[in-house]
Amino acid sequence: MFFDFASNLLFSVHAGGEAIIVIMDMLTRFLTLLERLPFLSFHEAMLELLPGILSLSNWHPLFVHFPIVLIPLFFLFDFSGLVFKKQVWREVATQLLWLSVIFAGLTLLTGLLASKSIPHSEEVHLIMESHKHLAVLVFFLTVVLAIWRVSHAHPPVGVDGWSFLGIAGLTSLLVVFTADMGGLMVYQYGVAVAPVMQTSELQHAAEEHEHEPGHTHAD
Repeated sequence: MFFDFASNLLFSVHAGGEAIIVIMDMLTRFLTLLERLPFLSFHEAMLELLPGILSLSNWHPLFVHFPIVLIPLFFLFDFSGLVFKKQVWREVATQLLWLSVIFAGLTLLTGLLASKSIPHSEEVHLIMESHKHLAVLVFFLTVVLAIWRVSHAHPPVGVDGWSFLGIAGLTSLLVVFTADMGGLMVYQYGVAVAPVMQTSELQHAAEEHEHEPGHTHAD
């Protein structure tokens, strides 16, 4: 049995006066787990510590939330820095932009790999293609913004500054649409959700069995 930190934490929040007891119990279990770690294989140790990550069918979910946060945050810092003439805020925005490029690239790469390994219907495929094209566009625009930024000794101002922010704002908006399509695939169609995918595979196998040449069912 793995150390279920999430359920214990929720229980401690709602338990009122028993919270200290629950926290002590959590600490005891965690220390017990640390004592057992040297005797576990790497896979067993990971299963105890990070069961959620081991249940993933691909690495895309580990990276997808970073650009969703970083790109709009970069835009907000840069916009605020330009409007309020805060150079420090714009320097922070520059660092956020570099991180945005890195994580947008990693998210795109893991997403492309995931799209080739996850079974999905024709309906989902159309959504996935739109999601992929938007993700490529987001990454391309972040790279353009980064090149534009590095070509200036200081963050652009005036017409250049507002043009730069226009593209940054568009990129942030595209991130929202890209994330929305990703959420649609997961929460509406259950893409990469193990129980849903297993059910879909069973249904697909049953349909293929039903349509085999010469196959009949007895009345």
